[in-house]
Amino acid sequence: MTKFQSRTQVAARNLIIYAFLLSTLSFCLLTPAQESTPNVEIVVKKIDQLYRSESSHAEMEMQIVTPHWERTLAMTVWSRGMDQTFIRITAPKKEQGVATLRIGNEMWNYLPKTNKTMKIPPSMMMGSWMGSDFTNDDLVRESSMLDDYTYQYVTPEGASPDHLYVQLIPKEDSPIVWGKIVAAVQSKDYIPVWQRFYDEKGNLMRVMNFKEIKTFGDKIAPSVMEMIPQNKEGHKTVVRWLNATFDSDIDDKIFTRRNLQRRR
Repeated sequence: MTKFQSRTQVAARNLIIYAFLLSTLSFCLLTPAQESTPNVEIVVKKIDQLYRSESSHAEMEMQIVTPHWERTLAMTVWSRGMDQTFIRITAPKKEQGVATLRIGNEMWNYLPKTNKTMKIPPSMMMGSWMGSDFTNDDLVRESSMLDDYTYQYVTPEGASPDHLYVQLIPKEDSPIVWGKIVAAVQSKDYIPVWQRFYDEKGNLMRVMNFKEIKTFGDKIAPSVMEMIPQNKEGHKTVVRWLNATFDSDIDDKIFTRRNLQRRR
């Protein structure tokens, strides 16, 4: 064996060792980041069930702000699972007794002034609830992010290392008007930070911000949801959770049409 061949073999062996060490180091550096990112379905499920659990009962306020007027509604909300919701307005006196019931894919509104119960058709689920910037669907959550959307992680411009970002695209058979939703959550606990709603042309239509994280029993969640439409200057609606209990027993009579007409 010549000195040249010996040097060539040594150099080749050193190159192989170097490549092996480099690939091992790269794997070690990448593995923790990969392991720290949860399955996207886990994050979407957390968003979907954040305010529901098995059941919930809450006292809330809704502040509706426009350039010309402002009003605040007090209301009591019950929910069970993903299919049952009941809302009753308790103040001011003008709207007191107005109630909304949702069971599965069906929804009703009761108006005490006319003593009439009206069924809400699917075509009106994206309509405004009580003149707010929230839709009927927002309040009773007919659609489910987990079931009615496809989802994947994305990295938007200006992404924070403390957040995870999920893009949700409605499934073709879903009665949803949004072209997509992008949601940001805290990386450490998947608590939502904001959601951005886009139309089918990719235009940003509204932004919902989540603020003031509080503890309600065993649940930690934002106590304020702020909805800001992007096509209505000076408009916003703020929902505040004043108190709430989760996973407690709720009487079956709450989620009935007969309960709509009860004043208390």
